Amino acid sequence: MTRVLVVDDEPQLVRALRINLRARRYDVDTAPDGTTALHVAARQHPDLVVLDLGLPDMDGTDVIRGLRGWTRIPIIVLSGRSDSRDKVGALDAGADDYITKPFGVDELLARIRAVTRRGGPAGEAEATFTIGGHTVDLSARTITGDVRLTPTEWRLLDHLLRHPGQLLPQRTLLNDVWGPQFRHESNYLRQYMARLRRKLETDPARPRHLLTEPGMGYRFRP
Repeated sequence: MTRVLVVDDEPQLVRALRINLRARRYDVDTAPDGTTALHVAARQHPDLVVLDLGLPDMDGTDVIRGLRGWTRIPIIVLSGRSDSRDKVGALDAGADDYITKPFGVDELLARIRAVTRRGGPAGEAEATFTIGGHTVDLSARTITGDVRLTPTEWRLLDHLLRHPGQLLPQRTLLNDVWGPQFRHESNYLRQYMARLRRKLETDPARPRHLLTEPGMGYRFRP
């Protein structure tokens, strides 16, 4: 069974999620604060985390960063904060999706299914690629030449490299990397593609691997 860790300090919400998830054959662990969540995650190794940002002992983004220090499991933020800065902060910290409260259980379940599929099978083969003078190892999350990427840069690069030669439309990338609520934020893609080129391409002004197809999307050319 898929094991889900629910992190929230609202007992009624936690109870409702536990009932609904267990009814659909998910194993469920819960934590009322960030410290407990990090301990439970280290002990139980959940397959997915559903996380509130407004925790009593620390901000949820700090929990995300703590988890991302050792695991790539999907993290869905479930928060009453609707400001775009909160969403961007959580996604940049390493969250995979963001749902604003109040929400429908069916929507949450759909998001869980989506990020679980997106994560791919646990035994996925290692994949290495060369961009400019750098070797990118997606499994180990390393790049030669002491290049460091943010969690969002990694997600975008991962998605491009796993579809070599394929044109990926802007909306597809925005949906898969940032979430469905960001499908029209094309400026995000331009900014993050520029960052990746500066870090990886030999000549960022004339990229050979991370290509823009004007008006359509982006493509990784091996």
